[in-house]
Amino acid sequence: MEVNKMNFAVDGDSITAGAQWSHHVFETLGFASHYNVAVGSSVWYKRTIAVKSGSVTTQDYDSPDFAGISDGWLETDDAEELQKRANNCAVVHVQRFLADVKSGKAPVPDVFAFAMGTNDDTACLGIPEKALCGKSLTDNPAVDLFTEAGAMRWCIQTIAENFPEARIFVLTPIQAADPEHNAKNERKISEVFAKITGGMSVQLIDCFHGCGICEKFEVIGDEGRYLRDGLHPKENGQAREGAFVAAQMRAKLF
Repeated sequence: MEVNKMNFAVDGDSITAGAQWSHHVFETLGFASHYNVAVGSSVWYKRTIAVKSGSVTTQDYDSPDFAGISDGWLETDDAEELQKRANNCAVVHVQRFLADVKSGKAPVPDVFAFAMGTNDDTACLGIPEKALCGKSLTDNPAVDLFTEAGAMRWCIQTIAENFPEARIFVLTPIQAADPEHNAKNERKISEVFAKITGGMSVQLIDCFHGCGICEKFEVIGDEGRYLRDGLHPKENGQAREGAFVAAQMRAKLF
């Protein structure tokens, strides 16, 4: 299929939301469409968050009392807001995407890219070898959606099952200005990203080690070469990551 006839869909966090790297990929490769369900502050997995009255747990998108999704991150004790934050994960984003395709709001994807993980807690990585057990997602206790490994497998397989012809890519987080933050992301990449994408036979695009955004030239909490605050790319950083991803996709798609 020609690229200008292919529909491109993406999910991710604040580094992907809106017209950032993925928009550069869309324009560079000339996809027919660009549908983005990324939300800032998101993680791969479901969560339970403590509130004054007890706790709130991630709801499924089709739950009758679904509260919505929030990209909030500042400290709060508002239970409704915390419920919306608990809902801000790739699992729910994928559920919403499926609903958007079913309703005709989003086109059927030919290429789907995930760019998640920089906000994930290393205490929630899970065990990739366990998460990959079994063939079906239905009634499979090995696929723990409250772990990065389990949620990643679920999201990839759910897109693959619903859109068998789609090519799926998973992007690693980019480097930030904080070496400690980067060390955690490198652990996620080696322990989870590489194993789950390999086990699911989808393409891993290593932005952390290859896109050209490097911790040495960035400033924690301030503007650096490509990051505006030590974490989020400026326009030139978005273009830099987009150019790298576009080149990787072009090589792997054709």
